Amino acid sequence: MTALHSPARGVLIAFAAYAVFAFSDASIKILHGSIPSYEIAFIGALFGTAALPFIKAKEDSWLDIVRTTNRPLWLLRFVCGAVGAIASIITFTLLPMAEAFCLLFLLPSFVTILSVIFLKEDVRWQRWAAVIVGFLGVLVVLRPGFRELSIGHLAAAIGGLSAAISIVVLRKMGPAEKRLSLYGAALLGTIIVSGVLMIPQFVVPTPRQWLFIASYGLLGAAGNVLLMTAARIAPANLVAPPQYSQMLWAIAFGYLIFDDTIDLPMAGGILLIICSGLLTLARERKRGTPLPTSVVSSDSQAPLATSAAGESATVPNA
Repeated sequence: MTALHSPARGVLIAFAAYAVFAFSDASIKILHGSIPSYEIAFIGALFGTAALPFIKAKEDSWLDIVRTTNRPLWLLRFVCGAVGAIASIITFTLLPMAEAFCLLFLLPSFVTILSVIFLKEDVRWQRWAAVIVGFLGVLVVLRPGFRELSIGHLAAAIGGLSAAISIVVLRKMGPAEKRLSLYGAALLGTIIVSGVLMIPQFVVPTPRQWLFIASYGLLGAAGNVLLMTAARIAPANLVAPPQYSQMLWAIAFGYLIFDDTIDLPMAGGILLIICSGLLTLARERKRGTPLPTSVVSSDSQAPLATSAAGESATVPNA
C-alpha cells in the first residue's frame, strides 16, 4: 500500500480536519454574540467559497453549482444549509462548547430515525439501542426540570436535525448528483437566506471581529478540504470516528478560554452520546451502509466532504 493511500495517513488528516473545525467553532464563541448570527453566517459562507476550487472536478462547470438532477431535494438542502448554519452559530454563541458539541453529536441518531421514515431502511435492534443510548445521554446532560434550558439548546436540536435531513438528501440523490451541486446548494442557501435576514440588524464589524469571522469561514472551508483529502486516501468508516476528538478540543477551549465547567452528570451524558455515535458507526460499517460524518462544524458541509469522496470506492462517480 502506498503512502498516498495509507489509511493511517487519512485518519491523521481527519484528526487535523476536526481540529480545524473546532477552531472555526471557537471563533464564533469568541465573538460572544457581538455580531448577529445571520451576519456571521452570511460573511462566513462568503469566506467558505474558498473551498469551491478544491471541490470542483476537472469536468465540472461552475454552473453545476446550481444545476441538479432533483430540484426539490436540491432546494431542501438549500434550506437545510441555511437553517443548520444559523442554528449552529446560535448554539456555539449561547452554550458551553462541550455541551454544544454533545448535542450536535446526536446527528447519527437523527439520521437513523429519518432513514427509517423516508428511505425505508431496515434498522435492527442494535441501531435502535444506539439511538436510545444517545437520547438518554442528552437527558443526562440537559437534566430538564433541574436546570434551565435556553434557546441555545433548541438551536442545537434544530441544527442537528437540519444536518440529518441534509444527509438523508445526500443518500436519496445518490451518485448522479455532482458534489459541486450538493455543496453549492447549502452554501447558496446560507448566503441568500442569511443575507436577507441580516439586513435589518446589520452591524459593521470591527477589525478584530472581522478576524474571527474570517477565521470561522476560512477554517470551515479548510476543514472540508482536509476531510475530502482524508476520505480519498482512507475508508470513510475510518475517517468518521475521529470527529469525537472535537470534544477534547471543546473541553480544552472551554477550560482555557471561556471559563466553562463540566460536572459529573454532564461528563456521563457526553460519554453516553459518544458511545451512541460510535455504536451507530460500527453498525453502519458492518452493514456496508455509508454514513457521513457528523455535522459538527457550523458550516454544515462536513458530511458532504466524506460522503462524496469517501463513498467513491463503492459508488461510482460519487
